[in-house]
Amino acid sequence: QERLEESGGGSVEAGGSLRLSCAASGIYFSSVCMGWFRQAPGKEREGVAIIASDGATTYAEAVKGRFAISKDNAQNTLYLQMNNLKPEDTAMYYCAAAYNDGGFCYNAPFRSWEYTYWGQGTQVTVSS
Repeated sequence: QERLEESGGGSVEAGGSLRLSCAASGIYFSSVCMGWFRQAPGKEREGVAIIASDGATTYAEAVKGRFAISKDNAQNTLYLQMNNLKPEDTAMYYCAAAYNDGGFCYNAPFRSWEYTYWGQGTQVTVSS
């Protein structure tokens, strides 16, 4: 059974750092498009960072230069290193995965409806 489980969220002050992890099971990890999305209260879910099966990455403009996505295929784990956090980064962060049918992972990686598997989310709160 496919499963994604996030961890690593918490509360930090602005300028701080957090590292999110997403442990995958039942998914052929090295073949999927994986990413991090977030949703703040009252806002739509938005893409944060995506990593394709070949390691190609895409970042939302709001996090470029501050966040880094990576994965460990041997450990079936996805990571999001978040530095210089800002209050506007406060949100529930979700891990997502999908087999890259049609190439969406390169052409339109932030289309959340393309992702088949989702975790339950981990809360990140940044205070000013």
